[in-house]
Amino acid sequence: MNRPWQKNLINIEPYTAGEQPKSDDIIKLNANENPYPPSPLVQKAIAGFDAESLRLYPPMDAAPLRRAAAKFYGLDPEWVFAGNGSDDILATAFRAFFNSPEPILYPDITYSFYPVWCDLLRVPYKTIPVDSSFCVHTEDYYIPNGGIVLPNPNAPTTIALGLGEIEELLEHNTDSIVIIDEAYADFSDVSCVPLVKKYPNLVVTQTLSKSRSLAGMRAAIAIADPYLIKYLDAVKDSYNSYPVDAVAIKAACAAFEDREYFEETCRRVIATRERTAAELRRLGFILPDSGTNFLFVTHPEHKAEDIFLFLRERGIYIRYFKKPRIDSYLRITVGTDEQMDKLLSALRELC
Repeated sequence: MNRPWQKNLINIEPYTAGEQPKSDDIIKLNANENPYPPSPLVQKAIAGFDAESLRLYPPMDAAPLRRAAAKFYGLDPEWVFAGNGSDDILATAFRAFFNSPEPILYPDITYSFYPVWCDLLRVPYKTIPVDSSFCVHTEDYYIPNGGIVLPNPNAPTTIALGLGEIEELLEHNTDSIVIIDEAYADFSDVSCVPLVKKYPNLVVTQTLSKSRSLAGMRAAIAIADPYLIKYLDAVKDSYNSYPVDAVAIKAACAAFEDREYFEETCRRVIATRERTAAELRRLGFILPDSGTNFLFVTHPEHKAEDIFLFLRERGIYIRYFKKPRIDSYLRITVGTDEQMDKLLSALRELC
């Protein structure tokens, strides 16, 4: 087929998510979802939601969610932006902040949505290689740029930079917006939220999908100087004035209110992660220390794709990336202790 209008169609390679199994019998460890349910307060908020109110638009600025997140972090609400999942917030931030002819910078091994947005929005970019141990070196980012995006901890490598290293990055990039994507920070001991008042060019994004078990609800926040928040609002209101729906706002507020449940489930995931990592090392796997709710593993005697297929045949789904530099690695989401025991049992059979 060759038609004149075809030349105007976008040519882009979309983001590829983890496989969604069709059976409930599958142990699903391929999408970094939380193995535990949302807070009981979330469940109560959803159960008590007045469905008749759905005839009305939700608050266009998701003000209740902004207030709840601000209270959680000890900030004023004008320091918080809310969106329909962190992908929505990051896409908004790319539109708002990356309008320079200079390329934005991000690691060559990282969240694979970044190049999709760059191609879609025609943002010039340059990838900065991580080292052979998959570590980010902030001095590699001390070059002219139109902005920086850095997940901390990084995905899929699981490795986090310390606050001192992030501050060095910020000190050397005062003329650029620096976005720290903290999708997994709640499973580490590092968050850049305390730095936003010191660095007016810093934007911290967080999702409620992982640590607060709301992947099916789609809600997230950005924290930054109010001057930058206004630009996020301006972009949002230029294409979607109501990005967070009324049910999601109620659920997300309840998730922020239940600090005790949030901290307890994070502790449980971290404990299971550390126990699983130790067992994998006993089986000969090599993996960095993780600051996330997943593990990034390789085995010197077994190909990653073979392990992936072996587990898949046994109803255990993990993530295999057939990409340069990481095609010998697998990403394994931390599930419940029971799920991880079944994974380890299968791997003992293999090894």
